[in-house]
Amino acid sequence: MIDAMLGYRQGEIHSAEFSDDFNKLCIPFENSLNEEQIDVFHKILDCVSDTAAAEMGAAYKVGFKDGATMMQEIQD
Repeated sequence: MIDAMLGYRQGEIHSAEFSDDFNKLCIPFENSLNEEQIDVFHKILDCVSDTAAAEMGAAYKVGFKDGATMMQEIQD
């Protein structure tokens, strides 16, 4: 159920834009790569993004469960 709620809410979660520091590092670095290296770099960035999304989902579940536990304790 919590996964379904997260999936429903993901469209409402606004992604942060890349920081200026990230852009200052990433854009010149990417421009220095050849086509094959760019593909690998994009795959690495995709892995980082997937990991961040998984961590966000795990944190959402823990936060939801903690909130439910607090509500239950208040009721008792």
